Amino acid sequence: MTVTTSALDPRTTALLVMDYQRGILASLPGPAGPEALLSRVAGAIADMRAHGAAIAHVRVGFTETDWAAIPPANRTFSLIGERRLMHHADPATSIHHRLAPEPGDITVRKTRFGALSTTDLDRRLRDRGITTLVIAGVTTSGAVLSTVTDAADRDYRLHVLSDGVADPDPQVHQTLMTGVLPRLAHIIDTAELRSLLHESRPGRTETGRTAGPGR
Repeated sequence: MTVTTSALDPRTTALLVMDYQRGILASLPGPAGPEALLSRVAGAIADMRAHGAAIAHVRVGFTETDWAAIPPANRTFSLIGERRLMHHADPATSIHHRLAPEPGDITVRKTRFGALSTTDLDRRLRDRGITTLVIAGVTTSGAVLSTVTDAADRDYRLHVLSDGVADPDPQVHQTLMTGVLPRLAHIIDTAELRSLLHESRPGRTETGRTAGPGR
């Protein structure tokens, strides 16, 4: 595959794995379920780990206090509060076991669409010197769109994994992936992610050739 953007530096790059929760994954269409999607994201996590990059897991879940604090003006989340949906201890809000966090990963719980607005994720990323984010998440029209927009305003360099995001509405997903998100982020797939990480290895040039004496 042709590399269309510069190599990723694992020391300053984090993979955000957003809303890969059992209840949210169940909303995706298709007779095969999310298995292929989970496999691709698990592969991306493994690739990032192998190069020493940071992994950040983001999930949505609410406490009683969180529900009570949602104002009626919030059309989406006021309904969640009224119906007491997505309690943080409900198994349906747990991160899928195939993508389970490991020691050293960042894990945050949010109460809105975006990964940054209701968490300390931005501070924790900055503390690690992270300037580049690779985005995987469900859904494209929710967590992905909100996080990419917010992160762009915070001046992160952004990549969205085209085969690591999904939405219940295929048409909305397509519109966002082709008409909206490319204005804010590089759109790559998991194979290109692996290539960009490979290009970052010491002793390699921008074209991917091994640097030798006099080069």
